[in-house]
Amino acid sequence: MRFIPHTEQDIREMLKKIGLRNIDELFASIPDTLRLRDKVLDLPTALSETELVSTFKHTQKRNPDPDEMSTFLGAGAYRHYSPALIGNLVLRGEFSTSYTPYQPEVSQGTLQAIFEFQTMIVMLTGMDIANASMYDGASALAEAVLMAHRINGKNEFLIARAVHPEYRQTVTTYLRGTDHQLIDVPYDSRGKTDLEFIRSNLSDKTSAVVLQTPNFFGIVEEYEALGKELAERDALLIVAVTEPLSLGILKPPGERGADIVVGEAQSFGLPVSFGGPYVGFFATREQYVRQVPGRITGETTDRDGRRAFVLTLSTREQHIRRERATSNICTNQGLCALAATVYLAVMGKQGLRELAVLNLRKADYLKNKLSKVGGFEIRFNADTFNEFVLKCPKPATEVRDSLLEHKILAGLPLGGHYPELADSLLLCATEMNTVEAIDRLTEKLEGI
Repeated sequence: MRFIPHTEQDIREMLKKIGLRNIDELFASIPDTLRLRDKVLDLPTALSETELVSTFKHTQKRNPDPDEMSTFLGAGAYRHYSPALIGNLVLRGEFSTSYTPYQPEVSQGTLQAIFEFQTMIVMLTGMDIANASMYDGASALAEAVLMAHRINGKNEFLIARAVHPEYRQTVTTYLRGTDHQLIDVPYDSRGKTDLEFIRSNLSDKTSAVVLQTPNFFGIVEEYEALGKELAERDALLIVAVTEPLSLGILKPPGERGADIVVGEAQSFGLPVSFGGPYVGFFATREQYVRQVPGRITGETTDRDGRRAFVLTLSTREQHIRRERATSNICTNQGLCALAATVYLAVMGKQGLRELAVLNLRKADYLKNKLSKVGGFEIRFNADTFNEFVLKCPKPATEVRDSLLEHKILAGLPLGGHYPELADSLLLCATEMNTVEAIDRLTEKLEGI
């Protein structure tokens, strides 16, 4: 069987259809430096299995042991303690082998877990409905932007620069090739989104305004009045939450004027794990339910009057009208959503609040300690949750590298995302950071 099923005639017809003469024109956007062409791959000599395992083990030892590192890195992926109960439940065969409810009527356990996840997200966000679930927070935000366009038909979006840079990049990727326009909203001297810039740039073309709180700098945004102003202009307010633990103590976005709330639920029982797999959440108002991507599980009763669950809305039901379908979300997201659900059930409302307060206090302790180190200062004077920006007396990358020699990962240098902040580090403290580790970081910074 041919690996590539297309015949030469097939390829010619497809190229003709899109107005190209050959395959090279199809891939013209790929730089020559990235093309293999006639180059020979410089591959090492083949190894036996035992030799290969030994090589990998030797390479592995070159990596620092994360358990020996003192980490103050957040920036959208957060170290939180995950109770052993979560792994014990989620890795049970009946959960870990479940895929997605293709036959929902016989998948009552899966549907119940999805329903409970939705319910908890609704309670956290203050919205009417939630789906289950999204691939991650970044794709959830991109889907929210597309949904806003479906609702009001407008093509202009104001997105705050204080939104996670990788979230903004994902939105840009989703909108590439469309006539949608993204307008960057600057942040002010306090690190908050410039609301006056938003107000002065609103127009009849504005589909939605996108904010994040706490924003990428860890600062809690103030936007209560903005939602009403946008509603008067038939525009939506989209709020992203990359650290959902903050919702344990902050007023829910749904009570602050948000129309769509999206975010990342990794903090709820999922490990950092090199950046995934994670689980995004998506919540909105009931009036927009038909435009929500993914699936929604509902509660009902069976013919015997017993409580039952159904797949109320699903993209798969839209196959007949695929041009009007929203995005379908499946694969591992059922398992990741289950982990978040178990975590929230274990913590409970009071436990989540206590943990959020603990994170707030740890970060404030770190902030106060570092503010007293000579040459360093807190960049933005504003309320933060568990992250903040530290201005350094030299390039932030140099400070980070110096501390790595002491097995301290001191946050994220911001220059790569914000050139104007090349002298700044984004630091995070959670319940996993001990007072001793914070004091040691302070001590080492004093020596720089």
